[in-house]
Amino acid sequence: MKRCWLTLGLVTLALVVAALPDLLREAAVLTVRPPRLLRLVQGQEDPRQRPAAPSARGEFLSQPSLLSKLEKADRDWVPKAESLSDGRVRYLYKRRPGDPELSIAEIRALILDPPSHLAERRAIADLLGLLQSSGVVVLLREPIKRGAAAEWDHQQRSLRIRPDVPGRGSVEFARVLNHEAIHVAQSCAAGGLDVAPRLLGITVTLTPALAAQLEEPLYAGVSETEKALELEAYAHQDQLAVGLALVKRHCRQGRS
Repeated sequence: MKRCWLTLGLVTLALVVAALPDLLREAAVLTVRPPRLLRLVQGQEDPRQRPAAPSARGEFLSQPSLLSKLEKADRDWVPKAESLSDGRVRYLYKRRPGDPELSIAEIRALILDPPSHLAERRAIADLLGLLQSSGVVVLLREPIKRGAAAEWDHQQRSLRIRPDVPGRGSVEFARVLNHEAIHVAQSCAAGGLDVAPRLLGITVTLTPALAAQLEEPLYAGVSETEKALELEAYAHQDQLAVGLALVKRHCRQGRS
């Protein structure tokens, strides 16, 4: 029997960060940022760094182009088998944080029958279309917050997604978009897209992992409201129907 080596390529999960200095007085920019789960970055933006209009820089997100990029990226997540000079076989695959390690049999099965991720791409297409019809400007653009993967900016009514995020594949892009859509719904529930987000009152389960993150020194002095806004999005970011339902419920559709 041939011996098999496993080489695990770890890919950092895109994560969410809130930047809410003062919900009542300051601009709220809700961001998605690597590398760890639930990081909160405090501080105020310099208004001079803001573009005059969302379309001033960056690429408007096109569904056909995006879905094509995602499909290509998904193929990169399929495990690969490499034959070595000594007759052994080395398997390489990428694993997201929290995913279990795969056995040789599981790796071989994925090579023979890789997941299509059609459900994720359908969810992305539906949510992207709904956000745009609601008046949200969705851009592939570097977020203002350094290191962020995506951010919701209610003042500009824009959702900025870092251009390299589609290259992470459908699973991760869907999670990022869904998380930010929940923040969009938080703004709509507060009075409109250009209003600072407020809590939706949806059910949130504070898992030990999230609780541990919130105990870190980074969160010293952060208000419970700010934490709760992020927790609402965290708690439901993997449930791809939730963002769609919340935007439908709280945001007006058919806006230009």
